[in-house]
Amino acid sequence: MCLWGQAAANPGTAALPGPQWGRGARLCRRRRCIRSPPGTPTAATPSQHGGDTCPHPAGGPCHQPMFRSRRAGLVRRLWRQRCAADSPEDSPGALKPAAHALFKKLKDEELELLVQAVESRGAWESGCVWAPRGELRGAKQALPPQVLLCRLYRWPDLRQPHELKHLCYCTRGRGGCGDAAALCCNPHHFSRLAAPETPPPPYSKASCSPSWPDEPQHPGTQFMEFSYNGGDWRDTSLSQSTVKDGYWCKLAYWEHRTRVGRLYAVHEASVNIFCELPQGSGFCLGQLPAAHCSRAVQRARGKIGRGLLLSQEPGGVWAYNRSEHPIFVSSPTLGPPSACGLTVLKVLPGYSVKVFDYEQVGGVGSWRLPGEGPCDPHSVRISFAKGWGPCYSRQFITSCPCWLEVLLNRPR
Repeated sequence: MCLWGQAAANPGTAALPGPQWGRGARLCRRRRCIRSPPGTPTAATPSQHGGDTCPHPAGGPCHQPMFRSRRAGLVRRLWRQRCAADSPEDSPGALKPAAHALFKKLKDEELELLVQAVESRGAWESGCVWAPRGELRGAKQALPPQVLLCRLYRWPDLRQPHELKHLCYCTRGRGGCGDAAALCCNPHHFSRLAAPETPPPPYSKASCSPSWPDEPQHPGTQFMEFSYNGGDWRDTSLSQSTVKDGYWCKLAYWEHRTRVGRLYAVHEASVNIFCELPQGSGFCLGQLPAAHCSRAVQRARGKIGRGLLLSQEPGGVWAYNRSEHPIFVSSPTLGPPSACGLTVLKVLPGYSVKVFDYEQVGGVGSWRLPGEGPCDPHSVRISFAKGWGPCYSRQFITSCPCWLEVLLNRPR
C-alpha cells in the first residue's frame, strides 16, 4: 500500500513531508500512473509532472503516462542516431514530425528492431521492420516510410524510392496478394543504386605479355597462371574440373599478382566477403595469411572491414558495399555494349550495383585486357579501396594491393 494510502486509513496520522512523498510517488509509478494522496488539493501537487500542476481531482487517477516509459526511451535512442545534413532542407528537424508520426504507428517490437539496426549501423543482422503502407505527412513532401528512415539514418540527400534497392535478405512486403498491407522500412535492408559514371577512355595498345614479380612465391599462394596456345592467351588458374554443379561462383582473393588461399566455392544465394564482421558467415579474408608484408597491403586490408555482400538474383549478380570505404568493380557486362575499353565503376559505402548481367553476356566475346592478357567473360573483378584504370595511377588491377576475382559458373 502506498504511504498516502496508510495515511487515509489512519486519519490521525499527520501528512508526510517531502522526502516520503517522493518515495510514495516512485512506488505508485509501478502502476504506470500517478495518484494524488486523498485530501490533497489539486493546486498543491507540483512535483508529479516535473513542476506542472496536476489537473486531476484529489485522490483520482492521473492518466498521463510516465515520461520515462520504455517506449519513450526507444524513441529517444532512435532520434539520437539521426544523420547530420548539409542543407536545412535535408536536416533531421525538417523530418521530425513525419518521423514521430511513423514511430507512433510502429509496435514496441518493431521499435526494438529498428533501434538494433540503427545503433549497429547494419553490422548486426536485424529483422524486417513492418510499417503500414502509405506516405507520411509532416515534411514538405509526403514520403514513404522507407524513404523517410533512409534519409534520417543513412542518406539525407535521398529523394525518390526508385533510388533504393531491397537487399536480398529482406522479405520486402507482407499482406494481400500483389498489394502488401505492410512493407519493410528497415533502413539497413536497403542499398542505394550506384549511378553509372562516364566511361573512361579506352586503354592504349600495349603488349599482352604479363610481367611477373621478382619475389618468390609464398606458401599457400600461387601466381596467376596463363597458357599460350596457338597465338592466344588462356587463363588456366581455374581448371574445368573445379567447376562443379551446385556452385554458382567461386571466389579468388589476390594481393597484387599473387593469389592467397584456395578458391572459395559459393553454394548459397548470397555470400559475405569481409575481414571483420560482428555477426554472420562467409568468406573471411582476415583468416588468410598475407602474401605481402608491405604497408600498402596492410593498409588496404584494414579498410576492408565488413566488406561486401555478393548475391545472385534473377537476371544477374549484385554487389553491395558494406564497408566504410569505396570498392571498385569491373566486368564485361558493366559498361555499355558500345564501349571499347574497360569500365571500372566506383561503388561508395552503402551503394550496390549489378556487376554481372546474364542476359547481356551472350553478346560478349573473349575479354582481353591489354597488359594482363585475356580474362574469362564470366568473371567479375573487385578491388578494395583502390581503383585502377586510365583515371588512376594503377593501370592494371594486378597493381591493386587487395582484390577479388569472382569466377561465375556458366549456366548450362
